[in-house]
Amino acid sequence: MVETIKELTLLLIYLTSWKEDAGLTKVQRSWKGYPFDALDELNEEGYIDGNKRAKSVYLTEEGLGKAKAREICENLGIPKYFTNYQEM
Repeated sequence: MVETIKELTLLLIYLTSWKEDAGLTKVQRSWKGYPFDALDELNEEGYIDGNKRAKSVYLTEEGLGKAKAREICENLGIPKYFTNYQEM
């Protein structure tokens, strides 16, 4: 899998996510509308998690940290004005 596709997928998962109660904590959840090979690799790397049968995934703490990292945007050449997304 091309690293750029994985990074963009993680960024899109973050940007389209919502907070959801998960017992004692809240998680950032997003729909699985992305290439399954990218989702599988992000899952293997520990950035997302979720049941394979579910239609959504949640971002792990590590995934949230990486998705928020400005390096992704800088690596992809995304201008700064696109990175001012409101904190979740």
